[in-house]
Amino acid sequence: MAAMSDTPRPIAAVLDWPWLWPAARFALISAYLIGGVQKLTDVSGAIAEQAHFGLKPAALWAVAAIAVELIGSVLVVVNRFVWLGAGGLGVLTFVAMLTANDFWHLEGHDRFMALNAFFEHLGLIAGLVLVSIMSRRARRA
Repeated sequence: MAAMSDTPRPIAAVLDWPWLWPAARFALISAYLIGGVQKLTDVSGAIAEQAHFGLKPAALWAVAAIAVELIGSVLVVVNRFVWLGAGGLGVLTFVAMLTANDFWHLEGHDRFMALNAFFEHLGLIAGLVLVSIMSRRARRA
């Protein structure tokens, strides 16, 4: 007797598509890749952004953000050392959550927006953890 699946066949066919795994990894890191490229092409703007959020020394934080966004993104996309790339992106995202989305200091609409962004960032961190788990499992299989 065949095992029952809770996934409908058409959905299972999409999930089994060989290019879905790399496409999903690319989609997950796309904001980081774009952010890293933007910061690299406007380093003074990247430094100003870090200073705006109170990170000091701002230049060091900007260089670190650029390196983590670009290197971490590449590692996730090429599916090598995914734990390292996703981990770095996760830490960077956590720092951003605490500095840029401090909803606990805000009120009204600003609080609403920061609270939403905070939990969107938390979801990104969870996605980075999941991509690390899936990559590890795929390598072990």
